Amino acid sequence: MRNGWKFTCVLVAAVQLAGTVVAQQVLTESGAISGIRTNGLTVYKGIPFAAPPLGDLRWRPPVHAATWRGTRKADAFAPACMQVGVSMPGETPPAVSEDCLYLNIWTPAKAETKIKIKTKTAHERLPVIVWIYGGGYINGSASMPLYWGDQLAQKGVIVVTIAYRLGPLGFLALPELTRESSHHSSGNYGLMDQIAALEWIQRNISAFGGDPKCVTIAGQSSGSISVSILMASPLAKGLFQRAIGESGGLFEPLQLAPKFLLANAEHEGEKYATSLGTPSLQELRRLPASLLTGNAGGIVHAVIEPYVLPLSPYEAFTSGKQNDVPLLIGSNAEEARAMVDVTHETAATFDSDLEHSVGQLPAALVAAYPHHTDEEARQARLGLERDLRFGWDMWAWARLQAGTGQSPVFYYSFRQPPPFPADSVYAGWGASHFAELWYVFDHLDQSPWNWTAADRKLADEMSSYWVNFARSGDPNGHGLPAWPAFTNAESKVQYLADPITVGGVANLNSLSVFDVVYTVVRGTSFAARAAPVTKGTP
Repeated sequence: MRNGWKFTCVLVAAVQLAGTVVAQQVLTESGAISGIRTNGLTVYKGIPFAAPPLGDLRWRPPVHAATWRGTRKADAFAPACMQVGVSMPGETPPAVSEDCLYLNIWTPAKAETKIKIKTKTAHERLPVIVWIYGGGYINGSASMPLYWGDQLAQKGVIVVTIAYRLGPLGFLALPELTRESSHHSSGNYGLMDQIAALEWIQRNISAFGGDPKCVTIAGQSSGSISVSILMASPLAKGLFQRAIGESGGLFEPLQLAPKFLLANAEHEGEKYATSLGTPSLQELRRLPASLLTGNAGGIVHAVIEPYVLPLSPYEAFTSGKQNDVPLLIGSNAEEARAMVDVTHETAATFDSDLEHSVGQLPAALVAAYPHHTDEEARQARLGLERDLRFGWDMWAWARLQAGTGQSPVFYYSFRQPPPFPADSVYAGWGASHFAELWYVFDHLDQSPWNWTAADRKLADEMSSYWVNFARSGDPNGHGLPAWPAFTNAESKVQYLADPITVGGVANLNSLSVFDVVYTVVRGTSFAARAAPVTKGTP
């Protein structure tokens, strides 16, 4: 992927025509592009960072985009990558295509016009936030309005949203693919896309006023899982200097999820190919992309393989081999309300319902969530799903980085229930999975709900925290409530709500049961350098 190209991006001066500012041109490595001026920003949509992964390039690492002559208009979003469904309830389904490796940039216009790039010094360039969308590796879009970078850019950063291949097109492993690879691996093509986008940013972002040495990767849900993987991947070393993870990480024992191992992923891929009636790779590359994504066959996860991810994130962090950068992570108080419907949950059906949803779990985990009555069963299901899917991974991630890394950790618990209308798909969800996104991007006005002054204040505070962190590796700043770093000696967590307060690790008692169970499963204790456990909040 990385071929050592050396390229100096230059900025083409803005022009004015009949008193109207025309969107200025930027010369990228592939050619000149023009963006759109709006509200003091310039927006560039649909910039190719890699060649379309079509035909023989299907299930191969991304390669450089072709060059073009003249000026390419970057005024429209590209189609999203092939997918099924939408990543968030109520989202308008995006147009999709297998030709989807594009990114979008929001930059303060002054960053491009003040001084020519060749004379700019590092401190004059802006920090860069690179957003990796979630969607369970089966759907998601870099152009979803909720992810637009306009509000964050107004606070002095450049925001880049990137696309990556999803489902079987992004994560299929096969023995035949492994054999044809010079790296003796397969799967993780979607992760390679993310790395290719970060490499493009390193080569080109200076032309947009950005600092390639001040790049923050950020993501939510599977986008946050990607952040944990990029921190563990040797291929991503040096491509970012900060990391933000919102509700997602990959730290559970592989003994409970052997599908992540290459040999098992290849077997899973063979079963998938057989189900399509086209077991040969040559035939698979000729199939319409819609047939491949219509039934993902479980091909929606990363793979531990020699090239992108030779060690699981847990192994990378416990051995101190992670890409050691400042880390801001956390999860939401009511994550599972967006994931499971507990309306009909009963004490009598609790065990069977849970096994049907997530498979058989160790008995000690289930026992940590009492469910003797129907109401207890509903709360137990929400609590277990919250901790199993998100809570434990984020706590583990924080402790691992605090234990083996030299860079600080800032840990949050989002606890503010948005004013979801009673007649909406979000009714009753509270501080659920993805609820923090409206506040992080300061996009309350995208949803016509009854936002309060407290909501608006929190959105301003959270977006400022995220921008400050991208700028310096520390979310603290003038006028904001102090946010202490998380350490294993003092497990301080920022409670993001009205008002913002500092507390302990939420749900510590049940999370600690996960540690005990996972220690037995692994056969080794949890990251000796990552604990002790301190008093938390139930």
